[in-house]
Amino acid sequence: MRQDYPEFVARDAEVLVVGPDGPRAFQRTWQLEGFPFPGLADPQHTVTDLYRQEVNLLKLGRMPALLVVDKAGQICFQHYGESMSDIPLNQTVLGILDRLNEKTLA
Repeated sequence: MRQDYPEFVARDAEVLVVGPDGPRAFQRTWQLEGFPFPGLADPQHTVTDLYRQEVNLLKLGRMPALLVVDKAGQICFQHYGESMSDIPLNQTVLGILDRLNEKTLA
């Protein structure tokens, strides 16, 4: 998502990454990686549990989850990965945002 972040912003969307690390480790990762989008440290798993992100210890912990939430707070799209590499393509998510924006304009 980092490479296409301007495309998300152009669609009036924000990318938010929620991770299991504490605030210091999370901030260090953001500084090292130079991520252009915000991140949320969730060491108590409050947010990830709320959105039902799966934990599979045999597959390295939390499985990827990608949700599109509209401005009213409604989940418009959700994808729960079955492996660490099971993440929708950016173009798929951008297409979802385009359709969501078309509905908003109509």
